[in-house]
Amino acid sequence: MKKEEALALHLADNNLILGQRLAEWCGHGPVLEEDIALSNMALDYIGQATLLFKHVAETSGDAKTEDDWAFLRDAWDYKNFLALELPNGDYAFTIARQYLYSEWYNLYLIELSKSSNIFLQEFALKSVKEVRYHLQHGRDWVLRMGDGTEESHARIQKAVNDIWNYTGEWFIPNTNDTDLSSSGICPNVESLHQTWMENVQTTLNEATLQMPVSGWMHKGGREGKHTEHLGHLLSELQFVQRAYPNSKW
Repeated sequence: MKKEEALALHLADNNLILGQRLAEWCGHGPVLEEDIALSNMALDYIGQATLLFKHVAETSGDAKTEDDWAFLRDAWDYKNFLALELPNGDYAFTIARQYLYSEWYNLYLIELSKSSNIFLQEFALKSVKEVRYHLQHGRDWVLRMGDGTEESHARIQKAVNDIWNYTGEWFIPNTNDTDLSSSGICPNVESLHQTWMENVQTTLNEATLQMPVSGWMHKGGREGKHTEHLGHLLSELQFVQRAYPNSKW
């Protein structure tokens, strides 16, 4: 697989897995408006994943379709970030993950929109419009919960603390990234870290929340080293395709 295809697959897996997690809130949101909002964001991520999987299928030359990439791989073949596969937990945990990841993804897409790879550039320009809304939604809820009741403050603080040690791998480039960034194809993720920290600090201050102390960080998702939760997620996501191969609606 070419380096550009490997990057597209990583981004596709991120979007597919987070989209699946958010879709689990459909019918379970705390209020109707949020039920609809999270479902719409899930559709945004699934749509982005579809574009990326389709691109990989068209360029890889191995006769796989976008559905093959989504539904017919095992857990160790997925390259998504670990944070995105974690169970939703309570609404505060989902919001904390959504906000922190959207801050990163927004910065990443802004830089990816300058890519010398036309497909990745156009993908970023289209997707960043959706992710700006995701970021605004997540930030608004962090502020609302952090500066809300005693219970909402405690829940969102705990959620930020719990997800924090999964954010480190977002800023660790692999060899593939290093080569692509030097060619102007993708951002240098290390360069995003300072701006991300400043943006998050501003939001947490406004929400009267404490920035967690950074220490040891989980990593390995891009190398196919996942938590046990991904296997359970995939068993639901892939059930129909594996039980009834090649079925058509």
